[in-house]
Amino acid sequence: MLFKFLVDTRDASDTSKPLLDAPNTFFLPIPLYLPDLQRTMSTIREGHPCDKHGNFLPDGTPPPPTTEPKSCDDWTPFRNRVEFETAEFLYIQNQMPANQADRLLNLWATTLLKHGESPPFADHQDLYATIDSIPLGEVKWQGFSCTYSDEKPDGSYPPWMDGSYDVWYRDPREVVRNMLANPAYSDEMDYRPYREYSTDGDKRQFRDLMSADWAWEQADIIAGDPETLGSTFVPIILGSDKTTVSVATGNNEYYPLYLSIGNVHNNVRRAHRDAVAIIGFLAMPKTTKEYAQDPRFRAFRRQLFHCSLSRILNTLKSGMTKPEVAKFGDGHFWRVIYGLGPYIADYEEQVLLACIVRRWCTRCCANRKDLDADLDALLRCRDHTEALVDAGTYAQLWLEFGIISDLVPFTNDFPRADIYHLIAPDLLHQIIKGAFKDHLVSWVEIYIMQTHGKCDGLRILDDIDHRIAAVASFAGLRRFPQGRGFKQWTGDDSKALMKVYLAAIEGHVPQAIVRAFRAFLEFCYLVRRNTITESTLAEIQDALSRYHQHRTIFVESGAITTFSLPRQHSLVHYIYLIWQFGAPNGLCSSITESKHIKAVKEPWRRSSKYNALGQMLVTNQRLDKLAAARVDFANRGMLDSTCLAAELEALGLADTASNNNPNVEVHPLPSSVADEAPVPVDHGPTVLQAHTRLAWTVQRNRARNVLALAEELNLPRFPDLIRRFLFEQTRRPDDDRDSAEIPLAGCPRFEGQISVFNSASSRFYAPSDISGIGGMRVEHIRACPLWRNEAPRNDCIFINIGSSTEGIRGLEVARVRAFFSFKYGGEIFPCAIVRWFDVIGDSPDEDTGMWMVHPAYGANRAPLHSIVHVETIYRAAHLIPIYGTHFFSPNINLHTSYDAFRAYYVNKYVDHHTFEIAS
Repeated sequence: MLFKFLVDTRDASDTSKPLLDAPNTFFLPIPLYLPDLQRTMSTIREGHPCDKHGNFLPDGTPPPPTTEPKSCDDWTPFRNRVEFETAEFLYIQNQMPANQADRLLNLWATTLLKHGESPPFADHQDLYATIDSIPLGEVKWQGFSCTYSDEKPDGSYPPWMDGSYDVWYRDPREVVRNMLANPAYSDEMDYRPYREYSTDGDKRQFRDLMSADWAWEQADIIAGDPETLGSTFVPIILGSDKTTVSVATGNNEYYPLYLSIGNVHNNVRRAHRDAVAIIGFLAMPKTTKEYAQDPRFRAFRRQLFHCSLSRILNTLKSGMTKPEVAKFGDGHFWRVIYGLGPYIADYEEQVLLACIVRRWCTRCCANRKDLDADLDALLRCRDHTEALVDAGTYAQLWLEFGIISDLVPFTNDFPRADIYHLIAPDLLHQIIKGAFKDHLVSWVEIYIMQTHGKCDGLRILDDIDHRIAAVASFAGLRRFPQGRGFKQWTGDDSKALMKVYLAAIEGHVPQAIVRAFRAFLEFCYLVRRNTITESTLAEIQDALSRYHQHRTIFVESGAITTFSLPRQHSLVHYIYLIWQFGAPNGLCSSITESKHIKAVKEPWRRSSKYNALGQMLVTNQRLDKLAAARVDFANRGMLDSTCLAAELEALGLADTASNNNPNVEVHPLPSSVADEAPVPVDHGPTVLQAHTRLAWTVQRNRARNVLALAEELNLPRFPDLIRRFLFEQTRRPDDDRDSAEIPLAGCPRFEGQISVFNSASSRFYAPSDISGIGGMRVEHIRACPLWRNEAPRNDCIFINIGSSTEGIRGLEVARVRAFFSFKYGGEIFPCAIVRWFDVIGDSPDEDTGMWMVHPAYGANRAPLHSIVHVETIYRAAHLIPIYGTHFFSPNINLHTSYDAFRAYYVNKYVDHHTFEIAS
């Protein structure tokens, strides 16, 4: 079978003619916590800076000066900062349609007529033309067309054989060179493979791709050639996945191809800082239902995929064996050697990549009938597969090894590339959507219905849904008002359910199922850590062993018949893959799925929907240009403050701005954050010490003095608590008396004015969660009398008690009644009034793995309250009721959950940071 490729090198931004109107033609045959660390770097693997001609430079040589230094006032092609930021706002942030942009600019021009001035742009065409003239970030789109060119049968034949299938792409070599030269990545990039060890116990740890064994081994191979010695290895990370942009208007699907480089740290890739670029739209051949299962069509479609990838990546091939010189973001030139790296894909895409039969493992040769029977099954590799193909028949290979022998992976066209060694772990589809949502949650439902019958089973499932819906609010936690009862599940929905599901099913299912879920969740949270040590690997293996032990109840009870499912089986390969590629969260398909939104779905929505792909290509090109311009301007220090603040400073009005103009506040707290919304991302520098502060806005409609707040909270002892608090805050350093023994008369008195706030924000280091490029996370803690016009909301918190003990043993759990501040002795005290919880027992619950707490009481069974300084608040905590075996009262909801139960679990599954401090 042959493909005919039709090549169109016309710029995709030229929309004056149809795409691929006058192609050239050629033929291509189908080939069948942060410890003290030390790093070990072999000198053989070390790259060295060079000059632009490739000659190595002595150590310590500074980067060469730029040939044409730009001034800090050069906004080319924009006239000034206002023009640039207006373009960014209209095109990226607001994505304003052309007709609306024209109307806005027309109104803007009207207001400026009397001043004899004009707006930044005359109309949308002026805006687009200016963006198109940005000299940075331009990698033009190219296209080729593929047709079936093998012998066609006599008489009538399937219509797909006459079809022409378009592929659009950008030169991946130019995209990679732009990434390498991006100054924003200069401090977030590895120039050589390394091995990192803790100084305490000499334990290996894994984080970014270059910290693991695969990159080290690739560098060994490269260093074996004298011509490539001293070159910097640049792994090419790829990812592809079909996505649907609209079901309502004809099931419009696209097949994007993404690229990143392994030198960039995982935190940059996860923070969506343009370290993942779209480089292609692959063809998706369609045919009539009559021929959809035709083996010839299926083979054509699969090999078209591989040949398209080979064609797109061809410009990188020469740089995989012969070094080329590239400029990096640090200003130096380096000799680089490219190599195909991990491929991010879900299971269906992995099957296509590995050219294997569905239901087989893409990683090993375990038989599909019982994938877990032989956990030491031989790992697949190119040499072994080719030997089998030479020796066996098509049917033998299909049935005994799951190999489709008439397909050849695209990696066979490139040096040092073996597709079986390059398929990345997929946390989203293998663990979160697969093993958890599609398997475990479904198995629990089957078990309950089978064990209790339809009537009682449905009643239990309704109670589980009610428990889930009644979980208290928490920053970033999605709500399930109707429980699990909706059809279209996203990855974020599955992640949210993982956080609350275990406590909801306890009491309705046997202990073995609860322990299976605990083991699985612990496995999941451990492999999703930002940094994984050898000790963590031992914990992962222990969790996996416990999961395999306890999950047998599903087979023993008859709920399911087998665990021989590829996504269940994939868990056994995670430890090996961590050794190979580092922390899996830097190679997860959630990264490419997030990119779908910016690169595919939003460009499609802003298109005319007619021949939308050409418009989407232009949109992506303009987005890249604006992103590159922002990096350039920021690198020259031109975007250090807001546009208005910079202009006011230039006019000598900076002090006025900071005092009177609220728009120049750099870090204002938003008035509200939706439960369903992600936690705000903080791209500030890494600070290991957590910091909590009150909101900016004082609540004018709440209590203004001590007695009024005591009445509002129905807490008559509030004035006494302030006196106790002031004694603690103002006592001399050498005063070691127990404050509880100090008579109230010996404490300072204060009954004056106070300021009440509805929230506080905590900023802390949580690199395993959604966070900024420095791993910092901002979380809002609520204590307000009316949340979203529904009911009061008073969040729970962890309080640092000054103990040196790690984890929850060094913390206390409390619930915030109110945030307030007051001035005493010339000093402002930001405070919180809290109600305490006591920890139950000396260890977590054995079944769920979560610590248990109950409300603390003082004399006469009065709830125990204290006033604490906000700086002692570590971060928010999330509690889930211990439901027991009783059915849930319909009167309890998320607003009353914290008041309705006697004991609670400290939910360590609410996010990764909590998992680490509350395990």
